[in-house]
Amino acid sequence: MIRSMRTFTCLELCSGLFLLMAAVPRLAAQDEPSSRFRVNVVLVQLNVAVTDGKGNYISGLRPEDFVIKEDNISERLATFEEGNESPLDLNEAASSAKLDKAAGTAKAPESENLGPEHTLAGVKIPGLTGANVFILFDTSNYMYRSFVFAQDAITDFVRSMPDANRIAFYSYSRDLSRSASLTPDRFRVVSGVRSTVAGDDAALYNSLLLTVKDAAHLQGRKAIVVFSNGPDNASSIPPEDVAELAQSTGTLIYIVSTREAKTEPISSAAFERMSKATGGKAYFAGNWRQEKEAFSSIKDDLTHLYTLSYYPQTNANRGWRSIKVQLVGKGLEKYHIRTRDGYSLQQQAEVTTEIDSASASVPEAQ
Repeated sequence: MIRSMRTFTCLELCSGLFLLMAAVPRLAAQDEPSSRFRVNVVLVQLNVAVTDGKGNYISGLRPEDFVIKEDNISERLATFEEGNESPLDLNEAASSAKLDKAAGTAKAPESENLGPEHTLAGVKIPGLTGANVFILFDTSNYMYRSFVFAQDAITDFVRSMPDANRIAFYSYSRDLSRSASLTPDRFRVVSGVRSTVAGDDAALYNSLLLTVKDAAHLQGRKAIVVFSNGPDNASSIPPEDVAELAQSTGTLIYIVSTREAKTEPISSAAFERMSKATGGKAYFAGNWRQEKEAFSSIKDDLTHLYTLSYYPQTNANRGWRSIKVQLVGKGLEKYHIRTRDGYSLQQQAEVTTEIDSASASVPEAQ
């Protein structure tokens, strides 16, 4: 009886930790048809780019410069991070200030609710700097003619990324191959790039969805950089499902297409919708110089993003929740903001997908 009670208590504790950490279960890469993927939305994270009229990034903004509303409900920032700087825990700073106030040892913050007007600098959170970047490389038969040049472009991108970032390298044709799991080791990632071989048809959306699932459970900034040379001709799911899941998990999607938008209007429109929905970008490069410029732009974007997070206020809406981010303060309203515009809760953001097959060659973490 005592052993049974202990087992039950342990199970309850594990379940509680699972919900509190908003853990997202990983599906096996060889997914069953009509498999279910569940996301428990507890902490909402936003990656926010702030630029001026010429596209230059604006740095040095503070937590109190941002106002976030979800379904027109004002939200209170929990963490704040700029670029690769250490994130700030604003809730911990607020708690410390209130304790100091109660003890009569410090001046109280100007705003008791610590919403958009709070004046606390925050407490640094160690060990969470940098972004988690997944590179998804098209190795389908669309890439035959420019395969080596594409490998060179990705290799240069990997080597140019700041050391604070961790990188994973995946490739896809009909199936997904996880050549290098997340690591700070650039040599290991480059080795994965160089070991790729050309395949057959392209199942981009299937592979991209699986990559979003791999990134979903991670904290901090997470982004997927797709290098594509053609349309999707083998997936069993639409791009809208990919965009919805990426939005719900706070995963940025960047797409670099080696074909000009006018040559593949249907695919180009899908690429732009997916990337825009997540706060990322789509690039259409007609030559190797434009490919290099696209990767450089992605690197700059990831370096200059503001990462904001909050715990949603009570909200009866179980479907699509809209998010609006604004800048407040003198002179800040002229700047442009790019981020995702919402997420779909849908009974804990349950997304049903159908994937016929996907291969998994996952190397051991080193």
